[in-house]
Amino acid sequence: MTTTAQPRPGAPVSKLRHNRDFLLLWSGTAVSLVGLTVSTVAYPLLILAATGSKAAAGVVGFFSLLPALLFQLPAGVLVDRWDRRRLMIWCDVVRAAGAASVVLALALDELTVAHVVVVGFVEGTMSVFFNLAAHAAVPNIVHPDHLPAALSRNEARSRAATMLGTTLGGVLFGLSRVMPFLLHAVTHVISLVTLLFIRADFQRRQPARTRTTGLLAEVGEGMRWLWRQPFLRTAALLVAGSNLLFRALFLVVVVMATDVGASPAAVGVLLGVAGAGGVLGSLAAGWCQRWVPLPALVVGANWIWALLMGAIVVADNLYLLTAAYAGMWFVGPLWNVAVATHQLRITPDRLRGRVLGAMGLLASGALPIGALIGGLLLEWFDARAAALVLAGWMGLLALVATFAPALRRPVVPVETPTVPDAEPTVR
Repeated sequence: MTTTAQPRPGAPVSKLRHNRDFLLLWSGTAVSLVGLTVSTVAYPLLILAATGSKAAAGVVGFFSLLPALLFQLPAGVLVDRWDRRRLMIWCDVVRAAGAASVVLALALDELTVAHVVVVGFVEGTMSVFFNLAAHAAVPNIVHPDHLPAALSRNEARSRAATMLGTTLGGVLFGLSRVMPFLLHAVTHVISLVTLLFIRADFQRRQPARTRTTGLLAEVGEGMRWLWRQPFLRTAALLVAGSNLLFRALFLVVVVMATDVGASPAAVGVLLGVAGAGGVLGSLAAGWCQRWVPLPALVVGANWIWALLMGAIVVADNLYLLTAAYAGMWFVGPLWNVAVATHQLRITPDRLRGRVLGAMGLLASGALPIGALIGGLLLEWFDARAAALVLAGWMGLLALVATFAPALRRPVVPVETPTVPDAEPTVR
């Protein structure tokens, strides 16, 4: 790996916007996220157009999301073992090849549901590896003082790319079935090229291994480290609980909007405004973290969500419903960036992939459960009563956050790594 000279003590730190390697990683990942979101929208449209089967479309969606549950933990181990930059390059190669295979099959009129299922599963798997490696690399690319701003920009990138990709997916599919997947392939090629031009190391040098440990043992090491950090452990469980709520709330809000007379176009506007709220929250996250102590931010976010859930329950018109839902999306990035900054700062580089994988498993595992709960609540109750149940759940989470001792104590790591990490390079 290449090395970069350490700065002199007291040397001035250039601004994040002058960090060439971070800008390359940020822009390449943004482009690939747009392509990935475009394909996520286009795949079920393609299967519905080709087969007319909603069940087949559901199968494709299930297998594309399944890797987020299956591979978070093993991917975390391999992200810590392997060269992260090289791993991300190969992920882009495989994802570009998968999208290109769909384009070719469509051109030859040979596309099958099984082909799409395999491509979706492989792409989902590569995305798990890519995202963990990219996230774990950030503290090694930016100066520690710039970490909150870098994570804030990453959060804004993800939300903006999702908004743009969702719109593009439907528009491009309406123009041609091939175009979404062609764009998908091109975006991964662009991401690959940006990775090739990055000079920074994505991880710190590790001493030579004196023994080889098994995959399960390394997974266990990461999970034990996370469990021994009271603040992170509590935050991860709260994330799982709030993710469950947000996934269920999505369906409930859509039904509530239609109940107050919103047209499909108006529902689309509501969701677009909520997405914009998330982008604004991402841009404000760095500023908020500078002025609000971490424990107060984490506890306060849960109470703001609980109050906004109360507003959703009593909302009797589309404007109030939209404002409250967008407010919830605004607060989300404030929480995400604050917790992620703390987690990356205290996690030894040798464990970052595994810790990120463990936290990602908790967050991702709650999503399908939340979707199921949302459907069941709407089956058993009307939309307003379902929202009331979710509001009660959010209130319970806020109380847990308020009285959890781990969130009130100073947030410091409880153990020192046996292999000290070198200071990251100033960029």
